[in-house]
Amino acid sequence: MAQPLMPHATASWMVDNTSLTFEQIAEFCGLHILEVQAIADDTAATKLTGRDPVRTHEVTQEEIDKGQADPSYRLKITKGPEQVRRTKGPRYTPVSKRQDKPDGIAWIIRNHPEISDGAISNLIGTTRTTIAAIRDRSHWNISNITPKDPVTLGLTTQRELDAAVSKAAKNAGVEAPVDTRLDGDREALIEQLRAEREQAARDAELAGDEGVAPKPFFDDPFRR
Repeated sequence: MAQPLMPHATASWMVDNTSLTFEQIAEFCGLHILEVQAIADDTAATKLTGRDPVRTHEVTQEEIDKGQADPSYRLKITKGPEQVRRTKGPRYTPVSKRQDKPDGIAWIIRNHPEISDGAISNLIGTTRTTIAAIRDRSHWNISNITPKDPVTLGLTTQRELDAAVSKAAKNAGVEAPVDTRLDGDREALIEQLRAEREQAARDAELAGDEGVAPKPFFDDPFRR
């Protein structure tokens, strides 16, 4: 079923400007009824600016009137021109995060020099010109660029970054780097758990020989 171009913004407008039920709005916008409830209660994660579907020719006023008169009526969206979907090129990055792109690019260049400019462009959503400027330190704001993990900055996901690293390593004929920072802690934890398990087994055997109930792994503070 066709849906409005901006379903959440459309739902926000309908909540504020119509007497349609949450169920009608949810079905028209392709949302869950709880999402519409959150918008109505101003508890949604993002404050939305309403988008009038009548002005954008996604529904007629007559359809809205029918829905307001009959709560069981399901609004029908007006079929408009096919939307152009972007399938290639760098990803869209929210305006609030665009200032973080140079830091993310610098981090990748420093920590994963094997990743190509094209792969960085796809990961971060930037241009090869910007990447080249950061590489050769000719970027206009180079003095203020601090390498920061792009995953932490929210510019990409850890899975996408790992995939890019693995692909670049494979193309370069080298083994992909493995994060060993926690290996020592992990091995120590495994050894500790193994020792505790062995001690618990010995205690159980000793208790069985003496006819005494085995000692529990931990004392329940709520047991009386």
